Amino acid sequence: MSDLQRVGLIGIGLMGHGIGKNILRHGYPLTILAHRNRKPIESLLEKGATEAVSPRAVAEQADVVILCVTGSPQVEAVVLGEDGLLEGMRDGLVIADCSTAEPASTVMVADKVQARGGRFVDIPMVRTPTEAEAGTLALMTGGDPATLAEIRPVLECFADTFIHAGEVGAAHKLKLINNFIGLGTAAVAAEAIVAAIKGGVDLQGLRDLVTAGGSNSVMFERVMKNLLEADDSVFQFAIRNAQKDLRYYTTMTQQQPATSFIAEAVHQTYVMADNLGFGEKFVPYLVDMLARVNATEVKR
Repeated sequence: MSDLQRVGLIGIGLMGHGIGKNILRHGYPLTILAHRNRKPIESLLEKGATEAVSPRAVAEQADVVILCVTGSPQVEAVVLGEDGLLEGMRDGLVIADCSTAEPASTVMVADKVQARGGRFVDIPMVRTPTEAEAGTLALMTGGDPATLAEIRPVLECFADTFIHAGEVGAAHKLKLINNFIGLGTAAVAAEAIVAAIKGGVDLQGLRDLVTAGGSNSVMFERVMKNLLEADDSVFQFAIRNAQKDLRYYTTMTQQQPATSFIAEAVHQTYVMADNLGFGEKFVPYLVDMLARVNATEVKR
């Protein structure tokens, strides 16, 4: 166990539930933030968690607080807002942000936390809710190495892979780059699959050919498995969240500045999917959206 015995967790969603479950399984006292979605909250309460009514109250009952919220606006609200973590801040408190966030916002929030005597690290994650439940997520880490080493036993409750990216904000940059590659590949795969459907190409033949050669990827296989086997578990990531991550990426490249022609096209693909009502669907349903745009039909 870490010397930081008490853990707080804000964001009990698809990923946060597994994180919280595994923290409790390793014997850490866990305080979670109340949320309107009661099912995962009640599950963790049954396992021994304590519920707090505000981020400030979470901070007051924890030595390290893990954030697992949607993005930068939510992180800023939880940390800097009324009754936020900053209002419950004391010297040495660690805030570890698992969210996918804008690096510039991450640095700004970290500076404000440090000014109040706290510590802030970014620890965005990859893999899926399945790995969150199993305690085998992969984390990119950014921030003070000594702080990261101090909280490592807590992080090892729910992750088995750690990649240090550099100073605060660097892990969020790495996460955005990784997400662009993955989400871009999924968009390319969806577009190609729809061309195959409209052209009358056998989809199992397409799958067999691609998976046997250099064009294969994890994302292609996930999209095809979702389509041909109606398996929603393989890629549980909403199109609206993907759109947000891609916007963060293009904002980051603009600020650097670095060209991102392909990323802009990929981002707009996800924007179109959201506009057409697919925002809450998982990423493989880009196939269905592009089929509609191309006046063809997907048979699942």
